[in-house]
Amino acid sequence: MVVSSLSNMDAFPTSFPSGGDSGMTGSHSEFQNMLIDERLRCAHHKTNYQTLKVEHTRLQDEYIKSQNELKRLLNEKQTNQEKLQLLLQELREELVEKTRDLEEMKLQVLTPQKLELLKAQIQQELETPMRERFRNLDEEVEKYRAEYNKLRYEHTFLKSEFEHQKEEFARMLEEEKIKYKSEIARLEEDKEELYNQMFSVDPTRDSKQVEQLAQEKVQLCQKVKGLKAEVAELRAEKENSGAQVENAQRIQVRQLAEMQATVRSLEAEKQSAKLQVERLEKELQSSNEQNTVLISKLHKAEREINTLTSKVKELKHSNKLEITNIKLEAARAKSELERERNKIQSELDVTLNMVHLFSVKKTLGLQSDNEILKSAVEYHKVHLVEKDRELIRKVQAAKEEGYQKLVVLQDEKLELENRLADLEKMKVEYDVWRQTEKDQCEEKLRASQMAEESARRELQSIRLKLQQQIVNIENAEKEKNENSDLKQQISGLQIQVTSLAQSENELLNSNQILKEMVERLKQECRNLRSQAEKAQLEVEKTLEEKHIQWLEEKHKLHERITDREEKYNQAKEKLQRAAIAQKKRKSLHENKLKRLQEKVEILEAKREELETENQVLNRQNVPFEEYTRLQKRLKDIQRRHNEFRSLILVPNIPPAVSSINPVSFQSSAVVPSMELAFPPHVQEEQHQRELSLLRKRLEELETTQRKQLEELGSPGE
Repeated sequence: MVVSSLSNMDAFPTSFPSGGDSGMTGSHSEFQNMLIDERLRCAHHKTNYQTLKVEHTRLQDEYIKSQNELKRLLNEKQTNQEKLQLLLQELREELVEKTRDLEEMKLQVLTPQKLELLKAQIQQELETPMRERFRNLDEEVEKYRAEYNKLRYEHTFLKSEFEHQKEEFARMLEEEKIKYKSEIARLEEDKEELYNQMFSVDPTRDSKQVEQLAQEKVQLCQKVKGLKAEVAELRAEKENSGAQVENAQRIQVRQLAEMQATVRSLEAEKQSAKLQVERLEKELQSSNEQNTVLISKLHKAEREINTLTSKVKELKHSNKLEITNIKLEAARAKSELERERNKIQSELDVTLNMVHLFSVKKTLGLQSDNEILKSAVEYHKVHLVEKDRELIRKVQAAKEEGYQKLVVLQDEKLELENRLADLEKMKVEYDVWRQTEKDQCEEKLRASQMAEESARRELQSIRLKLQQQIVNIENAEKEKNENSDLKQQISGLQIQVTSLAQSENELLNSNQILKEMVERLKQECRNLRSQAEKAQLEVEKTLEEKHIQWLEEKHKLHERITDREEKYNQAKEKLQRAAIAQKKRKSLHENKLKRLQEKVEILEAKREELETENQVLNRQNVPFEEYTRLQKRLKDIQRRHNEFRSLILVPNIPPAVSSINPVSFQSSAVVPSMELAFPPHVQEEQHQRELSLLRKRLEELETTQRKQLEELGSPGE
């Protein structure tokens, strides 16, 4: 379509008749420009079309290649899956065969002595972790008890400090009230005195009043200087205390950061130690499995050796019997051949005698008989020689067969001896390797246990340091609060100083006014007594102004007293809220103590359960009545144990649910004789899982206690 339009545009004439006006020429040029633009656009579209066509062909080729590659990969995947299925089937068959062999070996290997040894070993393996577990639980209970006592002591200490601060605050408030009341009374007295003095103006007493006012001015200046010095001292103390607090805060922040870094590093070391312990446990488990496999192979090889030795003995015995039989047969055949030879020799002697006897009588007539007898003798001789040869051949064949069998037996014997020597070497090497592996595992376990113990000690020390840091932070916060109180007191004193300075300025102004008034009154008294009334009016006006000023100061003092009372009421409300929060925390701590006591009771019940199990294991022959009583006690202990596990392992599930569904905890209720049927590694894994759950639960308890401690610290602030 684009090509046809392009051809049409090319066929369109490019020149138009030059006739017409200027408008036609303008439209013609515009039309020519439009045609040129359209041609350029068409050429651009054509090149784009060509490039898109090439790209389309390339993408189609790539798509075909990818489809072929996908088909090839699918075929390879299918073949690999088939191979893997075949391998899986073969491995399953091998696994079934190996499990069957293992079951056969287990059935063959177990003997009463080994069973007794296994029972003793399993009992020891069960007793040692349970004792360790009880010891750890006792230590944790002691630790929680110590923490509870510490928290109770801190609570009593904070309560006493709070009461002391409350009493101190009330005392300070009373002192301030008394002080302000005395100041108000003194100011009212001064006001009355000034009022009386102003109304009873005496020209002779003006000089005395001026002197008194000058003395008062000097005293007030000294007081102002003393107050300024006190303010400067208080500011210096404030700056020093602020600097000390900032230094203490910086030191504490740095120590906290260091402690947190050490805690993180110790936690990382603890995690690495845990991972190392898990890896060592896995290696120990794999080495135990390899030991069991090698022991089974060793037992199998020993059985093969025993069977081969028994076969060798049987073959030796059968070869000896065959040799004796061959010797007997050879002796029997030899005796028979000798008997036949003697018989033939006797017959020959008889025939020769007969021939000699009849030779005399019948020399001529019996020649034919003689020839017959000679032929018979020759035939018997040939027959005898053949029989001798056959006998010799039989004896040689029997000897060769015996020699061959002896050679084969000796070769088999040598092979079996070599095999026995190799197996003994392998056994010795395996024993040496097993001992070295066992020593290495024990060393690794010892090292991991030592590392874990050191990490625990370091964690304990870090926890103590953190607690000390928390106490230091609380003390710093208390000092900060005290500094803020001191700042408030300083600000109040500054306000008082400013008010005193204002009153001093006012008194100075009033003194100046009074001096001017005295001079003016002297001049007026000398010149004109008639202006006394005006002076009295001016004095009354000044007294009214003073009265207004004193009233304003009184109003300000009343406002300050009301502000202090409002602050006191707010502090009282805060103290009441803190007391309510303290009661709530006390109830929470009491609930925690009850829960810990219940846990201790449950642990004691579990200890009694284990003691009863040990008694049952120690005394197999128990009377029926005692057995029923112990069974009832065991059920009760099992119920308490299930409640304890539901509390420790699954804290969100109520105890009723855990007591209804005790199937998951049947391991504690199984008869001790039945517990021995389980392999030890299964019980060890279950024990490890329970320990991990206990650790998680204890860490959750620790985090909740820390949060509660932080909450306790925040209301105290």
